[in-house]
Amino acid sequence: MKLEFNFTQSGVLPYRRKDDKIEVLLITSIRKKKWIIPKGYVEFNLSHFESAKKEAFEEAGVYGENETIELGAFKLNKAIGICFIRVYSMEVNKILDDYPDKEKRKRKWFSIEEAAQNVEIPELKQIITALPQKIG
Repeated sequence: MKLEFNFTQSGVLPYRRKDDKIEVLLITSIRKKKWIIPKGYVEFNLSHFESAKKEAFEEAGVYGENETIELGAFKLNKAIGICFIRVYSMEVNKILDDYPDKEKRKRKWFSIEEAAQNVEIPELKQIITALPQKIG
């Protein structure tokens, strides 16, 4: 019998306002090079958002505001079990040229429409599309 685990991750949807439009930052996954958001396991000494913010620095090289809202959540079936991912907003206020995953991932700013077209997870598409209404 295969043992399965249920686990939680937190992710962040980094965004910026540019020329009266909202852009979101996506990164590529390491193995399959698909467009995703920065996310990872929730560290025991951090809140879900603090952990997501740490992933944004490590994986995308961005820092952001502490004012945030939970944008939504979705489940992924992984090889080891079911992963429940909470997604938070983060307005970017600093973009670094050097960061831990710089050599492993690409990062790119997208319009809301382009970002929704480039991610594969239907629930993440919905979260991206709803961002402008959620952040006002």
